[in-house]
Amino acid sequence: MPDLDIDALLAELTLEEKASLVIGGDFWHTAPVERLGIERVMVADGPHGLRMQPDGGDHVGIGGSAPATCFPTASGLASSWNRSLAAEVGAALAQEARVQGVSVILGPGINMKRSPLCGRNFEYFSEDPYLAGELALAMAAAIQEQGVGTSLKHYAANNQEDDRLRVSAEVDERTLREIYLPAFERVVTGCQPWTVMCAYNKVNGTYASEHHWLLTEVLREEWGFEGLVVSDWGAVHDRVASLVAGLDLEMPPSKGRSDVAVVEAVSSGALAPEVLDRGVRRVLRLVSQAMPTKDATPPEPAYEAHHALARRAAAESAVLLRNDGTLPLALSDGQTLAVIGPFATAPRYQGAGSSQVNPTTLDVPLDELRAQLPTHVHLTHADGFGLDDSSNDAALLAEARDLARQADTVVLFLGLPAAAESEGFDRTHLELPANQLAVLETVAQVSNRVVVVLANGSVVRTSAWEDRVGAVLECWLGGQAAGGAVADLLTGAGNPSGKLAETIPLRLEDNPSYLNFPGDSQKVVYGEGLFIGYRAYDALALEVSHPFGFGLSYTSFSLGSPSVSVAGSVGDELCVSVTVPVTNTGAVEGAEVVQVYVSDPAASVRRPEQELKGFAKISLGAGESGEVQVDLDERAFSYWSTRLGRWVVEAGEFVLRVGTSSRDLPHAHSIDLDAPSVAGPLDRDSTLHEWLADPRGRDVLLGAFDSTGSAGFIDDDLIHVIGTMPLSTLAGFGLGGFNHDLLDKLVSEL
Repeated sequence: MPDLDIDALLAELTLEEKASLVIGGDFWHTAPVERLGIERVMVADGPHGLRMQPDGGDHVGIGGSAPATCFPTASGLASSWNRSLAAEVGAALAQEARVQGVSVILGPGINMKRSPLCGRNFEYFSEDPYLAGELALAMAAAIQEQGVGTSLKHYAANNQEDDRLRVSAEVDERTLREIYLPAFERVVTGCQPWTVMCAYNKVNGTYASEHHWLLTEVLREEWGFEGLVVSDWGAVHDRVASLVAGLDLEMPPSKGRSDVAVVEAVSSGALAPEVLDRGVRRVLRLVSQAMPTKDATPPEPAYEAHHALARRAAAESAVLLRNDGTLPLALSDGQTLAVIGPFATAPRYQGAGSSQVNPTTLDVPLDELRAQLPTHVHLTHADGFGLDDSSNDAALLAEARDLARQADTVVLFLGLPAAAESEGFDRTHLELPANQLAVLETVAQVSNRVVVVLANGSVVRTSAWEDRVGAVLECWLGGQAAGGAVADLLTGAGNPSGKLAETIPLRLEDNPSYLNFPGDSQKVVYGEGLFIGYRAYDALALEVSHPFGFGLSYTSFSLGSPSVSVAGSVGDELCVSVTVPVTNTGAVEGAEVVQVYVSDPAASVRRPEQELKGFAKISLGAGESGEVQVDLDERAFSYWSTRLGRWVVEAGEFVLRVGTSSRDLPHAHSIDLDAPSVAGPLDRDSTLHEWLADPRGRDVLLGAFDSTGSAGFIDDDLIHVIGTMPLSTLAGFGLGGFNHDLLDKLVSEL
C-alpha cells in the first residue's frame, strides 16, 4: 500500500472523524475511517514477550493472550550488559509481532529503579540511565528495523506503583535531566521510536498527559521527536488539555466523552483547529508507517529458534553473586543432588500484570537438570515450603531436611512468589518469605554444600543469609527457557557472565529513597536528587552486599592498563577513546564486562563520585587476550546547569576509572579538558567569591577597591568570612567608600 496522502486526508476528514482518530478505536487499535481508506493499527504489550489480546481477551493483563516467546524481563536482560543480545531479542519480538498482526509493541520500559520496592521494577532495566538507555536503544532499533513500531515508556518519573495514577513526582530539573530523562533522550535521538507513552503520574503537579514542557518543549523541540505520543491506558484526564500539551492519541478511547469534548472545544473556539490537526497528522503518520509491514506477508513463526535465543538470553542474564567453588556442580556416579523448592517444578519466570505472556513452551528446571546430570547421579526433590499455602510447611521442612542431610550437594530454588511483586502495587520490604528462609537455615545446618538459585524481578536482601551457603545464582525472571539456562549454568555447560544492573544493599534502610518512598498525600518528593543507586552508596561510603556492575564467573580475567586518546574538543565533536586490554586468565571460556566511569573531582556543583559512561562486553577463550574500546563523547563529562539551562562541561581534570564493577575500578587515568567558562554573568547579587573567581570581575573589583582606599580592608581572613556575601550587601555596609553607586558602575562596565 502506498504512503497515505496525509494532507489530502486532513482536508477531507470531518471534525467528528478527526476527534475519533485522536482517541483510538478500541482497547488495542487506533480508529479507522473506512470511507477514506484509513485502516486501524493494532498495538500490544510486549516488553519481554508479545501479549497480543484477541477480541476475547480480558484486556487487563491476566489471560487470553496468544502464545508468544517469553524472554527474560528487563531486570534480567539488563544484567547481560549486552547490546547485541538486546537487539536479537528485539528482532525476535518484532518477527512475532508481524506474525500476530501487531504494528506497535508497547515497550521497552526504561524508568529508573529509584527504589528496589517498585512493584514494576522487573519491567525496567537499571538504576543507571546510561545503561538503560544503551540497552533500550539496541532493542528498540532492532524492533523498528523489522518494520514494527515501539512505544518508549513510561514518560516520565514513573518510579512507583503506589497511587501511580494520581501521585505527583516532585523532582528538580537537574535531577530530571541527569537521571530520569537521559534514557528516553538516548532512544529518541538514537532511533526515533514510532511512539512515546506518557506516564500516569503527575510531574511537579501536572499530569504527564498534560505536561507541555515534557511532551512538547523537551521531547519535540529539544530532542527532535517526530513520532506520536500515546497515553498509558487510562492516563488521560482532560482530552483537550492533553492535546494542547502534545498528547496525540488517547488509549483506550473514552468514546462519548473525549471525542465530544474535542468537537465542542473546536466548535466553540476553545481549541485551535490546527492543534487538533497536529494530533491527527501524527496518528495518520503512524498508520502510514505501519501499512507496508501490515500488508506484507508475515514471516513464518520461528518459535523454536526464539526459544533457543530465550535460553541463551536467560543464561547471559544470570549473575553469580557468590561461589566458594561449589559451582559448577561436580558430581560423580553414585552421588546425590537434592533439589529443594517448588520453583524447581513450577518455575517463576515472568512478572504479573499487563506484561504477562502466554509462553509457547516452558522449561522445567528439575527436568532440565535431570537431562544434563550424569546417568548415575541420584536426583531427589522436595518442595520444602509452600508458595500460596503455608499450612503444611512443617512437614515440607522436615522432608527437605532429610533429603539435604543425605545429599552430597543441595540446590535451593528460592525467590519471590508472584503475589509479592506485580504491576499495581509496591513491595514493602526486601526479604525472602519467612518459610523460605526457614528452609535455607535448616538445610545449611545439615549440609555444607548448598547452592541458592534465585527467581525474582527486583532485588532481595541477601546479607542476612548468603554467608550460610556456598553459591548464590541470581536468575531474575528469566523467561520461558530459564529452566534450561539454569541447568546449563549449574552444570558448567554455560558460564555466568551477568553483571548487576542495580545495587543490592545490605538493608532497605540504606536505600537513598527510603525516607521519601512512596510519599503521601498524593505527593512523592525525590529528596535524594541525583543520588540514586550506586551514586548514593558511593557518596555515603556505604557498604553494600553486591555493588552495581558486579558479577562472578567460573573463570578469571585481568584488565591491563588502559590507553586513552582525546580527539576534538569541547563544543567540537569531543571523543575520548579508552582502550583496555583484557585477558582470560582462567581455564574455561567466559565473558567480561569492562566498565568506564567518569569522575569530576573539582566540579563547582555537586556531582556523584563517579558515573557509568561506557562499557563493552568481550568473550574470550581460556588464556585468550583481546581488547575493548569505549568511546566517550562530550555528554559523558557534562552536567545540567540550571543557571544556564543547558549541558555544560567545566574545564579542568576528569578521572576515568576502569574496572569490572562500581567498587572494583583498579585503573584510573586523568585527562584535562579545556572548555569555556560556565560561570554566569556577574551582577549585583553575585558574591564576593564569584567576583574574585572571574578574571575580569576580579580586576575591575580590585581596581575599585584601590580607587576608594578600601583595599586594605580586604585581606584573606576577611574574604574567608564575607566571601559568600553578595556585593549588593557589602555595598550597603559602605566599607571604605564601596557603595551602591560604585557597584552599579562596575556592573555596567562588565
